[in-house]
Amino acid sequence: MEDLPAIERRAAHIKLLLMDCDGVLTDGRLWLVDSDEQKSFDVRDGLGLKLWRRAGLKSGIISGRRSGAVERRAKDLQIDFLRQGEPNKISAFEEILKLAGVDENDVAFVGDDLTDIPPMQRSEFAVAVADAAEETQLVAHYLTQARGGFGAVREVVEIILKAQGRWSELTREYFKG
Repeated sequence: MEDLPAIERRAAHIKLLLMDCDGVLTDGRLWLVDSDEQKSFDVRDGLGLKLWRRAGLKSGIISGRRSGAVERRAKDLQIDFLRQGEPNKISAFEEILKLAGVDENDVAFVGDDLTDIPPMQRSEFAVAVADAAEETQLVAHYLTQARGGFGAVREVVEIILKAQGRWSELTREYFKG
């Protein structure tokens, strides 16, 4: 892990936030039902991603699994890039960077498990959620205080937007009384 000034330097120029879904936007548990699987998402992560979008920044999900619930959540949050059923996350990572017109120095990646390590290693700001696998934590620049599915993405969004000097302007409307 890096110290706060190093984290802020990395976060200051991030333009694209990429993340895994299961274990990052959710707590990683799956409820399998006849029609599809069910997932639980944290509303604080949702508001964080809405603020991210309001800041004019791009976001994406790269998931090894396919799920209608993830597709619906990504649409609700206006996630720019959604790649599901991607066992090789690097190819999806490279494709999204090309489509977004950014390079690895502009990217933050949030992960929780072994399959997230390759894109984390290629990102300027690699983040592991608090309950990530030990190996994933070892490659991260930052370890969230929040567990996956419990506000970890919101925490990352706050760090980046504060480092960019945008947090106050984007949240000002919530403090009007």
